[in-house]
Amino acid sequence: MKIAALFPGQGSHSVGMGADLTAAFPEAAEVYTQVEHVLPGLRAVIEQGPLEDLTLTANQQPALVAASVAAYRAWRAHTGLTPAFAAGHSLGEYSALVAADALSLGDALRLTRQRGELMQAAVPVGAGAMSAVMGDPAIVAEVCAGTEGAQPANFNAPTQTVISGTKGGVDAANAALKARGLKAIPLKVSAPFHCPLMAPAAAGLAPDLQTTAFAPPAFPVYANVTAQPNTDPTALPGLLTEQITGAVRWVETIQALAAAGADVFIEFGPGTVLTGLVKRILPNARTINVGTAAQVQDFTL
Repeated sequence: MKIAALFPGQGSHSVGMGADLTAAFPEAAEVYTQVEHVLPGLRAVIEQGPLEDLTLTANQQPALVAASVAAYRAWRAHTGLTPAFAAGHSLGEYSALVAADALSLGDALRLTRQRGELMQAAVPVGAGAMSAVMGDPAIVAEVCAGTEGAQPANFNAPTQTVISGTKGGVDAANAALKARGLKAIPLKVSAPFHCPLMAPAAAGLAPDLQTTAFAPPAFPVYANVTAQPNTDPTALPGLLTEQITGAVRWVETIQALAAAGADVFIEFGPGTVLTGLVKRILPNARTINVGTAAQVQDFTL
């Protein structure tokens, strides 16, 4: 048996996430204590809201790292199990690196707060857009290649690709995709993530990533931009910088994990987004959610 630990990105948040874990497991409580130490005031936003404040990118990113790592550490303590591999969707890559002891929790919280602030500031509100496209990803890539200001941002499932770019570019791509018989659904997002418009954010975060102390991962962590395992800590600043403007190659990541022998996929943290995507990529895969105290306590393989 080989476990792949998966960690969600933005959109999986909810007010109160992790509160039951902190009440039941000291390992989870310690995570939230560190949140308050590193980013004073964020714990209250996580536990009490309001949702509008938690949804702000600069809050949501470190908050999801906290909730995901709390679930993972409670599970580790309760079960004594260790994954063979890890991967995170976009922001979740930071949680995966914390789980693999390649990045300290404090540094992950600090970096994701800065990442969120930089990504939000990179593009004026309303200047960018994102859409979820249902259909053949090859057609999506072809249309984006012929449309200025639009590019694939997330290859989430075999027939679900998110595109990102300027509002005009994404609108034009949507129209071209619909003309090709694909369904394009505009997304309510605060910025156009994972596209060249995020270059100022990548440039802003790169110096801090270069000076962050990364350690060799305890197990391979699959990078979003390569869909390949990485155990080299010196590669991490570059991979995490490139991730800000590059596409999340999630389909390839899950396929690569399966090819490496992963036969149980566990999503740590709030929500079930990644579980659903894994099932669409590998219909027969065994998936488990671990995001609440009850799910930790009732965990079986």
